[in-house]
Amino acid sequence: MTSVKLDDHPERALLDRLEQYYDAVPLSGARVERHGPLTLFVREGEGWPFYARPAREWSGSVSATDVTLVRARQRELGIPESFEWVAETSPALRPAVEESGLVIHEHPLMVLDEDAAIPERSELSGGPSVRIMGPDDPALPSALAVPHLAFAEPGTGVGVAGLAELATAAVTRAADGSVERAVSRMRAGLTAIAAAVEDGMALCAGQHQPVGAVSEIVGVGTLPAARRRGLGLAVTAALVADARSRGVKTVFLSAGDDDVARMYARIGFRRIGTALIAEFPEKP
Repeated sequence: MTSVKLDDHPERALLDRLEQYYDAVPLSGARVERHGPLTLFVREGEGWPFYARPAREWSGSVSATDVTLVRARQRELGIPESFEWVAETSPALRPAVEESGLVIHEHPLMVLDEDAAIPERSELSGGPSVRIMGPDDPALPSALAVPHLAFAEPGTGVGVAGLAELATAAVTRAADGSVERAVSRMRAGLTAIAAAVEDGMALCAGQHQPVGAVSEIVGVGTLPAARRRGLGLAVTAALVADARSRGVKTVFLSAGDDDVARMYARIGFRRIGTALIAEFPEKP
């Protein structure tokens, strides 16, 4: 693996900007451990664990042994054996990761051009109100819960989980510290949350995480029983508008699959590469 050298790539400047973001965004809640050609982010405090990724300044090679050593460190720390990187910027990492025994998932990497017009929310969704949430929003627990229900039933088709499951999951989020952690990040300007709310419950929600002039939209998920109503696009549009209001110039995301990528393309996102996530194989 070489350091990020994209001289022959038409999007080299943009991809390098994203690499800088990937290195910066975990720093608000993690410490950095350097392991040769790889960087491991270790969360400090409660919250979702981070991952390992390529060290941008590394100019040597990477091997399955390098990956295996980081995996051993992740096990020692009690965190998932997980790696994330962009295929186009670190092409030689994939064979080393695969040789180590991890499974790689591909996700379309998409960016919204700075001059792209975002549809009005009313053009995308009817019914639920779509808003950027404040720290005291009563629907915040459900906004934190709904993406978990969405990702448990992947795809874009109408699913099973509905309001009853959402209510139960929201109670869990209100009790496990998730709300307090989210509020802390919101007040610090590290995270913004948007949701489509109906009858006091968030049927769809997502976040963006700004670092300087770049922000990634993450965790957009719709309650499976409420799909096919345009809620995901409406929430995404709200997040983009909020990011731009904060001075963000580059908004990007990783789509779950090609079907989801086509949905985001409807509001102007275009594919510039492939985000790769490597994880431990699931047991049968």
